[in-house]
Amino acid sequence: MAGHGRVMFEHVWKSFRRGELHDSLRDLIPAMARRMTGRAPDHRELSEGGFWAVKDVSFEVAPGEALGIIGPNGAGKSTILKLLSGILRPNRGHCRIEGRIGALIEVAAGFHPDLTGRENVYLQGSIMGMRKEEIEAQFDEIVEFAGIPEFIDTQVKRYSTGMNARLGFAIAAHLNPEVLLIDEVLAVGDYAFQKRAFERIGTIVRRDIPVVIVSHQLDRIAQLCTKAILLESGEIKFRGTPTDTIAAYVGNRAAEAQQEAAEVGCPVRIRSLHVDVDDAVESGGLLRLRIHCSSDVSEGPGTRLEHLAVGMRVLAAQTGSLVFASGTERFGLALPEHGSFDVEVELRMNVPGGVYLIETLVWDRKRTQQAVAGPATYVRVEDEHAFAGSVNLQPRITLRGDVEVDVGA
Repeated sequence: MAGHGRVMFEHVWKSFRRGELHDSLRDLIPAMARRMTGRAPDHRELSEGGFWAVKDVSFEVAPGEALGIIGPNGAGKSTILKLLSGILRPNRGHCRIEGRIGALIEVAAGFHPDLTGRENVYLQGSIMGMRKEEIEAQFDEIVEFAGIPEFIDTQVKRYSTGMNARLGFAIAAHLNPEVLLIDEVLAVGDYAFQKRAFERIGTIVRRDIPVVIVSHQLDRIAQLCTKAILLESGEIKFRGTPTDTIAAYVGNRAAEAQQEAAEVGCPVRIRSLHVDVDDAVESGGLLRLRIHCSSDVSEGPGTRLEHLAVGMRVLAAQTGSLVFASGTERFGLALPEHGSFDVEVELRMNVPGGVYLIETLVWDRKRTQQAVAGPATYVRVEDEHAFAGSVNLQPRITLRGDVEVDVGA
């Protein structure tokens, strides 16, 4: 029943081993002694070749909440989902789920390769504790959502990776789960399927079902989740709103920039960056930035002010690729020698939907290199009229006939 699920993850530690279990008699004897006395290693102890994949992680997800887990590869994100789903057991701490779980942790996880798609739907439903009548009531919707009606009676070992992912998600999201766990594996589907899948997740969240999502698709995390955590090397480095957590991930380095500016003796410092968007800007929409700076030529006698410029660059957060860069020198603007000043920037965001990192910097034109890194933030771009490619050319498309239809970007 919707609204009854809950996810609890309390001070969980999980370790893995590298290599052999015991390399010598010297290692084996103390390990046997620990097992005989029932004394397990505490969180400060790791056997040789071991490492902590999850370190003292805690969170809770209540009905109507969606937790996004982000971080670099190897941070422990998928390990947490496997702990929640019971695939793995923690060394320390407790993880508990109240309610029926719909999980997509690995492509075709739980599928029997020699059974057909139809048979696997019933198998997965039974594992989730559903009666045959309940599964039958959802069966047609599952097959339609997965988009594989012509292959539903084919053995799943004949399925492609994308077909497995679509069927797996369709089962997890339609058999009335009370908790939904979704891993990055969802990204193997094509664009149209991913769009349907995330719309379905949004519907589930609105039905007061706890959802935990692991994804590198930061725009989806920002769009769907009510809160997020940032993992690095198995530890929570930041938790908060999706906006704040993504900003921490992509690099809000204002404090570091202040220290760096002092260390290098640069006469120009970037104090703050303000963006006039609370949530998202439409593709093709106008984005305004205000970069607050100060200068004092006495702090950098070795650097001539006319060689310096305040600049900014926009990068695609998911790939790190440069989208755009510019600065004051390209517009013939000379920086003042003393006092505070603002650099105001207007950008027309003619880019596809996604998350974009906005970085600020002081550029040394003489050395053709960055002098100081300034604060950074991110902005999410939504594209109401989806398009393919890297640039939004803001098309207007007209269909002419008995009834004329005119659609503009």
